[in-house]
Amino acid sequence: MLCFARFACLSLIMSNIGAASDWPAFRGPHGDGTTDAKNVPVNWSATENIQWKTPLAQPGNGSAIVSGSRVFVTTAEDADGHKRSLIALNLDDGKELWKRTVTVDQKLPTHQTNPYAGSTPVTDGKHVVVWHATGGLHCYTVEGEPVWHRDFGEFRHIWGYGTSPILHNGRVILHSGPGAKVFIAALKLTNGETVWQHDEPVEGDGSNTPDKRYFGSWATPVIATVDGVQQMFVALPTRLVAMDPETGKLIWWSEGLRHGGGDLAYSSPIVTPFAVHLTAGFSGPAIAVKLGGEGNVTETHRLYRIEKQPQSIGTGVVVDNVVYRPNAGPGTIDAIDPLTGKTLWRDRASGQNHWASIVLAEGRAYATDLAGTTVVFAPNKEKYEELARNTLNEPTNATPAVIDGHLIFRTSKHVIAVGK
Repeated sequence: MLCFARFACLSLIMSNIGAASDWPAFRGPHGDGTTDAKNVPVNWSATENIQWKTPLAQPGNGSAIVSGSRVFVTTAEDADGHKRSLIALNLDDGKELWKRTVTVDQKLPTHQTNPYAGSTPVTDGKHVVVWHATGGLHCYTVEGEPVWHRDFGEFRHIWGYGTSPILHNGRVILHSGPGAKVFIAALKLTNGETVWQHDEPVEGDGSNTPDKRYFGSWATPVIATVDGVQQMFVALPTRLVAMDPETGKLIWWSEGLRHGGGDLAYSSPIVTPFAVHLTAGFSGPAIAVKLGGEGNVTETHRLYRIEKQPQSIGTGVVVDNVVYRPNAGPGTIDAIDPLTGKTLWRDRASGQNHWASIVLAEGRAYATDLAGTTVVFAPNKEKYEELARNTLNEPTNATPAVIDGHLIFRTSKHVIAVGK
């Protein structure tokens, strides 16, 4: 736990998750891109330090996760997304252990950059849960036996789906993401029964607002403990909210994401010891909200709202109260003071746009771009300090999983294990 005088005490958590070296959810065991994994590779190429490569039927943006001896990843079986699968691979050699497929009887719209496998599964080491949007929410044992599933109806958006479920205290927490109905719900992991559900108002048809601006959130929730109280932070299309993950009650909310390009959020909130930092989508504003408060804290706790930011899809990490943010257009990495919003430095790094979130291992930050190049850099608030540059020569929009001795990449063609 990090405690600072006069400020909130904060720790990031991800309860009921697997072993310390696992990567059991989107953005890792703590939901913030960090891990305690050891001997994480620093250097590799498309041919060097590759343990195995397993082909996938279709490209997708969902990231791989790892639990014990298994790797889990989603994929579509066909280009139209009629068949959507969860696949389990053997961590040692990449061979398929099992596959479970659901059928969607219609071709739903999506963007060409977001194929029909946009969600990352989550596991507690015994169960694995996957969100297929219109294909439903499904829970299996890690051996592939069906446990339960929920059908929440159709989810239609011009750019497709992409939120990922998380686990907390024996519950699945799902942000349904973009569409005409937007909700956040907690369900029992044992049987899928709804514990609570918060429905967010939607103006327009789910893809566009009444005044024809874009609308939607693809952001995955983040849970932290603030002053001894667990809170869940969710980037919704028009506002940042803090919720009680046990009851679904709104603790506070701040307006500020709405802008001329739309009401959009792609990246997840970044929780620092003092405030929650968030960058809206489609080159929208960056905001920060001081921890604490109740109700509408827009006027009392919002520290700033800075217009016209780079496109933010992947989520950054915070180190020593500096946010390191990957950008999707232009393709830069920023170091940001989250209390003021000031950019401490900006570097083009790999030179390509970033959709993957940054991960942090053994004090090193890993940022992967759309071309499959990963720059490894030292978090340094003074300057960009590159340690290594590695390419897989395959496009990827997904965030790598980090475990002891390995990085697991999901590219447009393969799942790739880097490491010896």
